[in-house]
Amino acid sequence: MSQAATWGMAAAILIFAGVGYFFFSFTRDDAITNFPSAGTDIIAFGDSLVAGSGATNGNDFVSLLSRQTGREIINLGVPGDTTADGLARVSELDPYRPKVVLLLLGGNDHLKKVPIETTFANLAKLIESIQSRGAIVLLLGVKGNLFGDKFAQEFEKLRDIYHTAYVSNVLDGLFGNAEFMEDSIHPNDAGNRIIAERIYPVLAPLLK
Repeated sequence: MSQAATWGMAAAILIFAGVGYFFFSFTRDDAITNFPSAGTDIIAFGDSLVAGSGATNGNDFVSLLSRQTGREIINLGVPGDTTADGLARVSELDPYRPKVVLLLLGGNDHLKKVPIETTFANLAKLIESIQSRGAIVLLLGVKGNLFGDKFAQEFEKLRDIYHTAYVSNVLDGLFGNAEFMEDSIHPNDAGNRIIAERIYPVLAPLLK
């Protein structure tokens, strides 16, 4: 068997295994809340990472995901937002019928030294509010500290309690790498492409 055929077979096995795992997960007791959702709108809700700071026009990860899925994604990102800010404006979802909400907040809480308990209590309230609208929450994790990060386990707790879809630390491997970062906080076009690649396999099956 040629090397190309071997790689092709391996890729096919991984794809089928991933799809099988995804659908198997929905048959268990921890099935993703509100899946499949009867909503119509896909919404990205968060801070500057969602807004696309650092990327050129149309090359933020929300726009990239929109093109990949062939679906409009409404961008409700506001630079500088903390989880408290997000909670204060969650009513911005009211005009829509959300199907999936990509939720990305927490980085600014860390920068502003908000207590971790407050950050994740706010995120819990945001998830509850979004889920009460019949939407699936796709929770996007960020790292709370370059050293001794405590955010990961808290994001995982939220995932387990509320049965959200989840992508851990979307900025993993990007910080400190000039190839992927526009500045010390915001990814450039290349970094946004990597973020979109991490999110797409989790997002796409939720759009059924």
